Amino acid sequence: MVEPKKGKRKKLLSQTTWREARQLMWLHRKKLGLGLVLMIINRLSGLVLPGSSKWLIDEVITNGRTEILVPLALAVAVATTIQACSSFALSQVISISAQRLIMEMRKRVHYHVVRLPVPYFDNTKSGELISRIMSDAEGLRNLVGTGIVMLVGGAFTAVLALGVLLYLNWQMTLVALVMVGGFGLFMGRAFKQLRPIFRERHKVNADLTGSLGETLGGIRLVKAYVAEGREQKKFGKGVEQLFGKIATSITGVNKTTAGGTFVVGLVGAVMIWLGGQAVTTEAMTLGDLVMFIFFIGVLAAPIVQIANVGTQVADAFAGLDRIRELLAMSTEYEDEGDRQPLGPIRGAITFESVHFSYEPGVPVLKGISLRAEPGTTTALVGSSGSGKSTLVSLVMAFARPDSGRVLVDGLDLTSLKLKDYRTNLGIVMQENFLFDGTVADNIRFARPDASREEVEEVATIANADEFVRSFPDGYDSVVGERGIKLSGGQRQRIAIARAILANPRILILDEATSSLDSESEALIQEGLRNLRKGRTAFVIAHRLSTIRSADQILVLEKGGVIERGTHEELLAQGGRYRDLYDQQYRFRENLFVNPGEDVVPKEAVRPKAAPRRKRSLPWSSSS
Repeated sequence: MVEPKKGKRKKLLSQTTWREARQLMWLHRKKLGLGLVLMIINRLSGLVLPGSSKWLIDEVITNGRTEILVPLALAVAVATTIQACSSFALSQVISISAQRLIMEMRKRVHYHVVRLPVPYFDNTKSGELISRIMSDAEGLRNLVGTGIVMLVGGAFTAVLALGVLLYLNWQMTLVALVMVGGFGLFMGRAFKQLRPIFRERHKVNADLTGSLGETLGGIRLVKAYVAEGREQKKFGKGVEQLFGKIATSITGVNKTTAGGTFVVGLVGAVMIWLGGQAVTTEAMTLGDLVMFIFFIGVLAAPIVQIANVGTQVADAFAGLDRIRELLAMSTEYEDEGDRQPLGPIRGAITFESVHFSYEPGVPVLKGISLRAEPGTTTALVGSSGSGKSTLVSLVMAFARPDSGRVLVDGLDLTSLKLKDYRTNLGIVMQENFLFDGTVADNIRFARPDASREEVEEVATIANADEFVRSFPDGYDSVVGERGIKLSGGQRQRIAIARAILANPRILILDEATSSLDSESEALIQEGLRNLRKGRTAFVIAHRLSTIRSADQILVLEKGGVIERGTHEELLAQGGRYRDLYDQQYRFRENLFVNPGEDVVPKEAVRPKAAPRRKRSLPWSSSS
């Protein structure tokens, strides 16, 4: 797929962002409308105090009309009360609406992200996604909230003030407009420059959050290799880069604010000079001049406010840009409406000449064909990078073949609803993920409605009930982040119980016992045997002793199946599987077994063969 040119892409993204912004504002039009009404009331009531200055000076002080002093003071008091009440109501309506928008946007982005294809998560740091979901949406409060309302309210106030100023002295007003117009051009250019700066700041912050999440998640590894200094250096470099972006954006914001302040002061100075001349020539009264200066402030204040709010709106658009990029990505379920539903299945899995690659021109699977009958176990062995994990990813529909087909009960997976299919899947991995909750909650993750009796029953089948009951809080014990409070064997048995409770028709066992001690492995092997009964299982095996009972074993090398058969058949062939078997089990004439090694049954021993070419051990859990 040809990437579009950056300039064109940015232009299209900007158009999309503006369209999204308009949609958001239209969606919240009622609250925005109410906010604008309150804003108008607030700004109109705010004009009473500066407007009363002319009456106070020209009528009360100069002409001695003391009878209007009390009504004038009451008018100011009432207007001030209305201004305070409308200001409170405006803040409540707009601020709460803005926070509701942030909540809805976060829910929307999260809904979309968790439905993105698995390969996207393989290439994206979780911390970056967290930043996009949480931080990018935060700026939207300035879009559908105080930002837009303040901009419109400021413009409304400026127009009213301009009308009064033109009425008082149109020549002085035109001079002020020339200076204000120049500042407007300056702000427009500043906003154009600030938006990409804010966008880049968000990106750097997301990258830094992702890196920090990795460090904290792997803190034990960091400490084990005394890498605190390296991680601190990396984090410090990221923080400095973020500081640079923040400093640049702050400088830009301060420039606009300083420019606004300068314009206000310049206009004030010019108006004092021109106004003083107008009063001395009796072209204006003293009250007119005081009122004019007050309304110059009323005109200038929104300009400074627009400068501040404008930078916030630019920040909001930068966040919306990044959110739109994320929402534009295709999810796994976008074409679900065109797929056929899937009812109960038998669990027959067929690969028909499947080819797959993560990158163009670098094939990972090459013409894989296999059939796993319902209720049988298919074991996958081979060296690192041979394609084992990729094959089971296709079984789980985490990826689609470049060519060929993957069938379940004779139906092409690409034609079936993914949700229906995945309800038939269960998985137990070498490093199973547990959530920071109770043991019971982790077991019932696949079936949240399961009763406590069902949870305890599957835990018993998985040989987990005994150690769980030994905890002070039993099944209500909290396992910690990623199950850190449990041993490796305990986590595996919880994962097996979780898979049994899900009652899947198709089961994936990915190196489920490779890193366990002999005692834990024996308990887990029993749990896995219970789990595999009656289910179509795919097992990625490290210890070949664990797959002797498999109905078929596939030996993968460089993305292709080079051998297949049962354990005994493959040993008898004397090919690659036999080589791997011999490398794993160092035969000794006295059959001495070191602690922790698998015991080799006597029937597996054959007479010493001629010396073979020395090979390096190929085992690795990643494929």
